[in-house]
Amino acid sequence: MKTNSLRFKLLSRSLLLMAGLLVIIGLFQYVFMQDFLYRNKALSVQSQILAIPPDAWERLAWDIKDEGPDKMTGNALGDALGDRQFGNGHGRTPFFFLQDSTIAFYDTYGTLSVLSNSSIDGQAPPKLDEKDYQDALRSKHEVTFKVIEQATSNEQLIVLQPMKIRDQLLGVVQVSLETKPLRDILTRQLLTFLLISLLALIGGLLAFISVLRKTLVPLSKMVETVEQIDAGNLAVRLPSDQGQEEIDRLADSFNGMLERLETSFEAEKEAKERMRQFVADASHELRTPLTSIHGFLEVLLRGAMNQPDKLNRSLTSMYTESERMKKLIQDLLQLAKLDRSPNVQLIEGELDEIIKGMAPQLRLLAGNRKVSLKLTSNLRCRFDEDKMKQVILNLFHNAVQHTDPEQGDIQVTLENASGGVELSVRDNGSGIPSEHLPKLFDRFYRSDSSRTRKYGGAGLGLAITKSLVELHGGAIRVESFAEGGTAFYVWFPQPCPE
Repeated sequence: MKTNSLRFKLLSRSLLLMAGLLVIIGLFQYVFMQDFLYRNKALSVQSQILAIPPDAWERLAWDIKDEGPDKMTGNALGDALGDRQFGNGHGRTPFFFLQDSTIAFYDTYGTLSVLSNSSIDGQAPPKLDEKDYQDALRSKHEVTFKVIEQATSNEQLIVLQPMKIRDQLLGVVQVSLETKPLRDILTRQLLTFLLISLLALIGGLLAFISVLRKTLVPLSKMVETVEQIDAGNLAVRLPSDQGQEEIDRLADSFNGMLERLETSFEAEKEAKERMRQFVADASHELRTPLTSIHGFLEVLLRGAMNQPDKLNRSLTSMYTESERMKKLIQDLLQLAKLDRSPNVQLIEGELDEIIKGMAPQLRLLAGNRKVSLKLTSNLRCRFDEDKMKQVILNLFHNAVQHTDPEQGDIQVTLENASGGVELSVRDNGSGIPSEHLPKLFDRFYRSDSSRTRKYGGAGLGLAITKSLVELHGGAIRVESFAEGGTAFYVWFPQPCPE
């Protein structure tokens, strides 16, 4: 297992966390167990002290007062109680006290007298601070104990119990016990806990490895799936129903990113294809008039220039081709400007007034065709006047090209629609096949190549119109009718965004 893998990090950190928790639990257990053992031992000693008849303690207090603490023997307590009943030999602690303990008596005069000493090392009982004895004298029924460690002996548990008889305070009984037996119990308990903790860690490790392996299966599958994805294979998707919320959310997010990448790649592919087609079409459109002009020049160079009729026809044709090439170049430059850095100055105005002002020009362009204007007044919008006129002229000119010169009927309508202003130009021409409609606004696209070329068109007019409409924040669509005719609908928001 690699040290930088997710599985190793999860496993190691989980084990460290578990070990840390066990250490904390062990420390708390040790502290509480130690306090419990010491307090329980102190309570046991207290109960045994209180079991001694009060008159025995009174007799001891009087003996200490009369003879002095230095005259007290090592078995003074046994002598006071009577060896037959409570003792088991000279110099021994009464049997009701544990062995290896020392009993002393602290009287009201501040004197500490040894009553019994059966400790292993025979050391004198430790004398505590005056404050400790005074606190014990003031205590009521609560046990008072203290753990001390002398330089010449082991750690000792000191139990203090005040003695009263007939409401008269006699002093404090001090019992000293070595804590080694208690600490042995603590050590055994600690070793048992360590062994159990070690077994728990090993069992947890084995169980966690199995659980972790199953938990990371969805992630491993995701990695295998992602490795199959490249720029040419973006259709692969990650499974998003593996039963783990976080993994499913990650899969959904990744799939969304793949969809966006796929869309971007497709858009880039389409853009490159359009650019390739655009360059090819532009080259073709420019080559056609140049070829025509070159042909007429060859004819003139062969002697036609000396024939006035042929010379005039050749010059007229070359002029027509040069005008068509000039218009094509102007359209290409305009498209390039619209794509690169469009510059419009939107001014609020009434769109119907613009169309009314163009009416004479439209009727002149229509010739003998019928022109109908149905304009709703007071429809205000923000637009660039020159570019709006170009939109109207392009659509109207397109209708003129596709209608009969004598029977043609062109309708220009302006009305409210969907919270904006809708301009429509409809004709009664031959219509456009449905398969051509989706590509009608593509650059250099002609639904009728021969007819469009006859009128000098290169298939850029509608593309320019669409760019100008979108520049105003609008939209354009086209419909072709079964009974004949085509309608272009241009929608502008009201008010138009700047």
